[in-house]
Amino acid sequence: MKTRKTTLRQLKYFILTFSVVMFRYSSLLAQIPIYSPDKNQELLNEPFDISGDFRNFSNTYYLADSLSNFDPKTGKGEITYRRYENFTREAFNNMMGVLRPVEPNEFPTGEYAGSPSLPFSIEFISPRTIRLRASSRFQVKPDQESLMLVTGKPPHDNSSWQFIEIVGGYRYTSPFGSVIITKSPWRVEIRDAAGKSLTHTVHNVDGAETFIPILPFSFVRRASDYSTSMSAVFSLSPDEKIFGCGESFTEFNKRGQKVVLWADDANGAQNEAMYKPIPFFMSSRGYGVFMHTSSPITCDFGKYYSGNYSLMIGDDEADIFIFLGEPKDILNEYTNLTGKAVMPPLWSFGFWMSRITYFSEAEGREVTKKLRDNKIPSDVLHFDTGWFEKDWRCDYQFSKTRFTDAAKMMADFKKIGFQTCLWQLPYFVPKNSLFPEIIEKGLYVKDSKGNLPYEDAVLDFSNPATVSWYQDKIAGLLKQGVGVIKVDFGEAAPKNGLYFSGRTGFYEHNLYPLRYNKAVAEITQQVTGETIIWARSAWAGSQRYPLHWGGDAENTNTAMAATLRAGLSIGLCGFSFWSHDIGGFVNKKPEDIYRRWTPFGMLTSHTRSHGSPPTEPWEYGENFMNAFRLADNMRYELMPYIYSQAKDCTERGLPMLRALFIEYPEDPGSWQIDDEYLFGSEMLVAPLFENVTKRDVYLPPGQWIDYQTGKVFSGGWHNIEAGKIPIVILVHEGSVIPHIALAQSTAQMDWSKLDLVVYATDSQKADGMICLPTDKVLHKIALLRKGDSFTLDKDPYIGKVVWKIRKYSKL
Repeated sequence: MKTRKTTLRQLKYFILTFSVVMFRYSSLLAQIPIYSPDKNQELLNEPFDISGDFRNFSNTYYLADSLSNFDPKTGKGEITYRRYENFTREAFNNMMGVLRPVEPNEFPTGEYAGSPSLPFSIEFISPRTIRLRASSRFQVKPDQESLMLVTGKPPHDNSSWQFIEIVGGYRYTSPFGSVIITKSPWRVEIRDAAGKSLTHTVHNVDGAETFIPILPFSFVRRASDYSTSMSAVFSLSPDEKIFGCGESFTEFNKRGQKVVLWADDANGAQNEAMYKPIPFFMSSRGYGVFMHTSSPITCDFGKYYSGNYSLMIGDDEADIFIFLGEPKDILNEYTNLTGKAVMPPLWSFGFWMSRITYFSEAEGREVTKKLRDNKIPSDVLHFDTGWFEKDWRCDYQFSKTRFTDAAKMMADFKKIGFQTCLWQLPYFVPKNSLFPEIIEKGLYVKDSKGNLPYEDAVLDFSNPATVSWYQDKIAGLLKQGVGVIKVDFGEAAPKNGLYFSGRTGFYEHNLYPLRYNKAVAEITQQVTGETIIWARSAWAGSQRYPLHWGGDAENTNTAMAATLRAGLSIGLCGFSFWSHDIGGFVNKKPEDIYRRWTPFGMLTSHTRSHGSPPTEPWEYGENFMNAFRLADNMRYELMPYIYSQAKDCTERGLPMLRALFIEYPEDPGSWQIDDEYLFGSEMLVAPLFENVTKRDVYLPPGQWIDYQTGKVFSGGWHNIEAGKIPIVILVHEGSVIPHIALAQSTAQMDWSKLDLVVYATDSQKADGMICLPTDKVLHKIALLRKGDSFTLDKDPYIGKVVWKIRKYSKL
């Protein structure tokens, strides 16, 4: 029996799941790495879970004990840490690992502190933002500029927070909350403006409440190399919920989960790996947390012990920002620190047509013609891996045998309202013609010998010479007429590689996507004047460089649902713009899934149909194409609403695809929903995740009007039938949704004539927003009821726009 259990356990960890991506002439076999509990059987670039280091019996543990000295005026002091080790204790045939104090083991005796006093500080960034820092060792280069922070270093707020000395410690207070620091036992407690405790650091004495061994706020010193890593441990409240951590496909509420923050090619949308891990989360208690590091992080959100969460940070210092307020406040504060998304160009909000892959100019011209002939509104044609002479071998050169004149082709596309997108990646196989140059110039990530860590040469974006070389290649394409570059991959920077920055992959791996995103976005802006990329990988700060998409989703109902959860999660990490492959990526799209996924895609900030061929709507028959066109037409007619909401998102750090509780934080029900979303602030969307025509929908408080049928619903649960377009869409009572006349491209839209559609039954006033692409200035608008009609209170454009005001009606 023991052998059988061992075999099953091995199968669980080592079986490889295969997904086949069908090409026109070839197929790609992709293996999905499964976590291995045995480091001797670790797979290349599998997510790096450091939690095992915090229960290793060879390591030494230093538990934060007391505040040994502290200046409340500067917020600087020291924490004394007590030294512990793990040992086993057996009782009633049950073995447990338990911490116990231990004496120093260094020689010469007395040269090294047995219970070191190490730096601790508290800083205030704004009235809502607190910074806590604790170091586990001497820092050679403290306070370096950070690529994750929009200004390199955070600002300081020296006026909003006032401190007083209290019994046993200090209290700092601002209009939005307070921080209490207790000297012994050392504890930092965060409270809201009403004095309610939100969370506090966990001390060793807190473990007296349970028999379960708990590692409190501490750091570990590894016996293998004497490196140290921090574990910042905070309390959880009984009904507290945790959201965020990047583009996570697992359950929306992270409470009870262990989340590994390590950029990884997830190879799908139904596992715990992430293309876009982000070291940020928010709590339903009214605070958010940013772990300011690029090292691997393992977050245990009450999985091991339900009363605490442990942020096991690979870094040798914990640099933690805490934000106070409701979700909108938290996102605004976080993106003030790490950056808000730049407004993408108007054309990017149109439909992107793609597959893996178009191989030639003839194919590109044929597809653009059919899109126009079949009246499928669209703005972008994407060439994926096949525009080079050799498929997948990126050399930044159009195939000379399949493209007669690429520049003329792209110029012709622009005349009919199409931009061109091109795929590329930062890995270079030995047969690539650029490989020798990359090696000769030293533009690659190196191993400990100075060789290549992989067979591929991986560009080292921490090297300014590499960035310059790479941007020159990208600029050459942009100058030919390319509108946007697909920034694919970027999750496999060598973990043990040596980088030009002087750091190893332990710190550079997660930062690689941000450097990669930045390099492409900045050269694109320099050449075209527009900030736009189409990227798969990300880290904190990547939201400054829109936009990102959800990777290689399976063509299943469960993948569609997981894709929405991922979109909601990354939206809660400051990413205003995000997309996904309509119908999934891996295989030919099943027609019923493609049909239901289409309106979900059309009601996302950006919209692309991509994946294994065929993806073109006409390839699925006339009935399907008509249904696809109907959803696409809806998006294009909604373009003024989409563009205005997008502008608002860039100003406040909000996501276009929005969790219900962002707008309704006081509604307990809104915190429970992970299969619906708000598209902007006024439209609620509930996709159909099964082959059905209706579904249960939760509505936040207030009245809601069905966008397709005109039926009115009150807040609460309802079973709602989808309309002609297979999705449920509702508009909040008292909203103005601007529309525009249908055009086949955003370039052909007439923004001088707009419809203001009023969604109101009893309301005397309806509110909305408008932003024109000509001036990119956001205006709030209000319509006032006069009898049975509404009139515009103040015209922000004073005669430059002809407004047609009408009440909602059935589609």
